[in-house]
Amino acid sequence: MIRRAVIKQGSLAALSITLLSSFTSFTKANVMEENKTFEVIIIGGSYAGLSAAMALGRSLRNVLIINSGKPCNIQTPHSHNFLTQDGKTPKEISTLAKHQVEQYNTVSFINDLAINGQKIPLGFEIEKENGKTFTAKKIILATGVKDIIPNIKGFSECWGISVIHCPYCHGYEHKAVNTAIMANGERAFHLAPLVQNLTNDLTILTNGKMDFNEQQLIKLKTNNIEVNKKEILEVEHKNGHLQKIVFKDGSKENFLAAYAAIPFEQHTSIPVDLGCELTENGHIKVDFFQQTNVDGIYACGDNSSPMRSVAYAVATGNIAGAMVNKELSHEEF
Repeated sequence: MIRRAVIKQGSLAALSITLLSSFTSFTKANVMEENKTFEVIIIGGSYAGLSAAMALGRSLRNVLIINSGKPCNIQTPHSHNFLTQDGKTPKEISTLAKHQVEQYNTVSFINDLAINGQKIPLGFEIEKENGKTFTAKKIILATGVKDIIPNIKGFSECWGISVIHCPYCHGYEHKAVNTAIMANGERAFHLAPLVQNLTNDLTILTNGKMDFNEQQLIKLKTNNIEVNKKEILEVEHKNGHLQKIVFKDGSKENFLAAYAAIPFEQHTSIPVDLGCELTENGHIKVDFFQQTNVDGIYACGDNSSPMRSVAYAVATGNIAGAMVNKELSHEEF
């Protein structure tokens, strides 16, 4: 008996896109390595960077994207709250996006890590990990942020799956279940009404001494939200799906989802090296048009806003790309 392999239409389409993207990237990379001067260098090739590149490619700008391929949502199973892409995996969205951007011949890609940046008389110079440098008139920072994972056993394995950061991105999929908020003070109080809108079974875990004022405590009690001050030892899970929170006193509580407010840092020191100011919270400071305090440098996506979502990254990337093209056009006019 001869068995014929059956490939679903969607899988075949995805495979075709991947193969075509790889061939296009290889071809462009060979050509691009000979060219070291661009109008725009975009550092970061995820949603914000690709969105900026599309706006610039459609304006015939000579663009280089340097991408290390380490997005912060790499462990997230599905992306939500983005029209036309709701429920897709992050990889599906970024793969299709890159394939579409590759259709614009003035956009080139390098899969590498940018490690240094400096101002030069005619613009900026960016150095890769292998020591090669490229120059551009303008820079777009789409570098994202790096989450600082707490030293709690099991936390890392659950991050982005059942220990989540945003009720808009993930809340619907974790509605009406026993839920924890792993945060304290203002951050926990900010999340409490948003999460309570999705579940009536809610507990705040402060992981130590609570930091709420009297009015906040009254509000939490009125809404039947318990505050647990015990220090957390472990997140018990099965393949990243939360089951219990274990405390240092040996007690446990059952939870199926937890929202965690954890610190972050910029993915790279390049923004600061180039003179970009940061906000008190550690984001790159930008204006309404995504421009930093340094002339010729724009920033978009997670690195410049607490609104961490694919939809927002795409929107700010589009703005940054359009504004850089506008700036270049006015300089040439």
